[in-house]
Amino acid sequence: MGPRIGEGPHMPDRDNKAAMGTEDMHESKVSMESQDALQDAQPPRLFHSIKFFVLCHSILQLAQLMISGYLKSSISTVEKRFGLSSQTSGLLAAFNEVGSVSLILFVSYFGNRVHRPRMIGCGAILVALAGLLMALPHFLSEPYRYDNSDYKSQDMEASLCLPTTVAPASTPSNDSCSSHTEAKHLTMVGIMFTAQTLLGIGGVPIQPFGISYIDDFAHHSNSPLYLGILFAVTTIGPGMAYGLGSLMLRLYVDIDRMPEGGINLTPKDPRWVGAWWLGFLISAGLVVLAAIPYFFFPREMPKEKHELHLRRKVLTGAASRVSKGEALTSQQEPLKKETGLPQIAPDLTVVQFIKVFPRVLLRMLRHPIFLLVVLSQVCTSSMVAGMATFLPKFLERQFSITASFANLLLGAFTIPLAIVGIVLGGVLVKRLHLSPMQCSILCLLGSLLCMVLSLPLFFIGCSTHQIAGITQDLGAQTETSLFPGCTEPCSCQSDDFNPVCDTSAHVEYITPCHAGCTGHVVQEALGKSQVFYTNCSCVAGGGSVPAGSCESACSNLLLPFILLTSLGVMVASITHTPSFMLILRGVKKEDKILAVGMQFMLLRVLAWMPSPVIHGSAIDTTCVHWALSCGRRAVCRYYDHDLLRTRFIGLQFFFKSGLLVCFTLIVAILRQQNKEASVKATVKNIDLQQL
Repeated sequence: MGPRIGEGPHMPDRDNKAAMGTEDMHESKVSMESQDALQDAQPPRLFHSIKFFVLCHSILQLAQLMISGYLKSSISTVEKRFGLSSQTSGLLAAFNEVGSVSLILFVSYFGNRVHRPRMIGCGAILVALAGLLMALPHFLSEPYRYDNSDYKSQDMEASLCLPTTVAPASTPSNDSCSSHTEAKHLTMVGIMFTAQTLLGIGGVPIQPFGISYIDDFAHHSNSPLYLGILFAVTTIGPGMAYGLGSLMLRLYVDIDRMPEGGINLTPKDPRWVGAWWLGFLISAGLVVLAAIPYFFFPREMPKEKHELHLRRKVLTGAASRVSKGEALTSQQEPLKKETGLPQIAPDLTVVQFIKVFPRVLLRMLRHPIFLLVVLSQVCTSSMVAGMATFLPKFLERQFSITASFANLLLGAFTIPLAIVGIVLGGVLVKRLHLSPMQCSILCLLGSLLCMVLSLPLFFIGCSTHQIAGITQDLGAQTETSLFPGCTEPCSCQSDDFNPVCDTSAHVEYITPCHAGCTGHVVQEALGKSQVFYTNCSCVAGGGSVPAGSCESACSNLLLPFILLTSLGVMVASITHTPSFMLILRGVKKEDKILAVGMQFMLLRVLAWMPSPVIHGSAIDTTCVHWALSCGRRAVCRYYDHDLLRTRFIGLQFFFKSGLLVCFTLIVAILRQQNKEASVKATVKNIDLQQL
């Protein structure tokens, strides 16, 4: 590979010195700094600037977080498009952790032995490839069918009530299934799981290699500022992912292959599927563009010589405290976790490293504070993982809002307040110089307040509206009870789904056929078309019903719910930094970096991988009407809203309770340790006095 590129800037100077006359040596030495400054301004020197690397890495991590968070913003849409249960979609969302966990230790071990910028670039290309693979099922599958008509002529006639002699014979869904159809469905799902695995593998080298590269070649006083800029920019990524999801899901899924005559759906229709795939293409394109510069950065660049004049004294003080391990922010230490293992045993072979690692791990697992802090963060991460994956879907179902609007709420309220909570926790630790005992008390109070804020959420919502033939508590006002046998002349297909709402009785029918409707009209108003189904025998007076599900009766509770949820997330985020400080100040100095690395590996294995599956399984148990595809349960059409709210919020409350228990035990242990230390100090003083 030739000489190191990082040594290049100094080589021309040495060559020039050898060729110069004796009288020119002094002049060259005096003008060295000015020559370096001129060389820095030249285009080839751009890739020898750590400032430019910080800019590139901020953009790359922003794009990476967008592509990894975008699936969560469109999880309910992917379920509808491919007929997935919430358990399966939760497993899909968690699958990127599989590749990450499998490689994190090896990446940590070989940290400084590879060309880090190129490894980051290769990882970014793999992330972009994963994004393209996630979008591939859209192009391989047939156009989306939202009714029982054929692909090219989706119209409103397919769901009308027609006499048995006129309507086509209703064929069971299993008759239309074949081994080819099922194999194609499994192929689409398999492609998405493969893409998620590649996404996890590709993301492994990006953060640790980038952070260590900045820390190695930045001036020691500038490093905190550069890392602060990096974290500030990258934390915007999840919010931008939900914002991108909000925009993309307003577009129809088959915008690239619209049927003739257009479609008769609006984003409020429960059958609407947005352009979920388009966000992956946009994010993948951004990642590719952000990855290009990394192939031009040197393996090693000259150490930055000058301290930035901006707030020099403040940054110098912060850097000195960081070097002593006394004030690491919650974002810096997690991202440095993978870079620490080579520093522990740089000369060990892989086999020796594997032999030593279990003994060090066992020593850490015997530390009660370490175990309890890890368990507390497992609870927090489980809560966050479940909420990030399924809160948009929960809001859609509970308050009858569109997927686009649900993503907008998360991107505008929940994620910004979570960032505020993390920053606020770091400021409190730094400004108040909190001791381990004070950090644990702050975490205890934060977890207690988080539980208090979650209690009203059990009661903010409304019950499932009446759905003819599905809900059991329709009551005496149900039109089907007033008009028994109103659908007998109809030939309604059981697997059809085209909901209509009798607004006078607030009863929903899964198709116009089940409402006994025989005709339809399209009314234009304010540039928008509204479909009405007419001559409905199950409606009082044989009137008409509008297309679409019934509106929520408690939409006014949406804002209080999202505000309380966001405040709870902010309060829980305050505990992020203090909990890290408990580990950094609680374990032995030689185990500190490995402890942080193991902490995050355990978080991925115990929280980020299982939590979406657990939340998805809990959501599936509240389903009251499943769509069937080839004899198997596909996507859920209707949920019991009360049960959904109780189990989703209850699962969150369970993890918050675990968080409170862990910090209570930590406070008790630290208090006992302080008492024992005080007694030992007193005994020692008495012994000294007696001497």
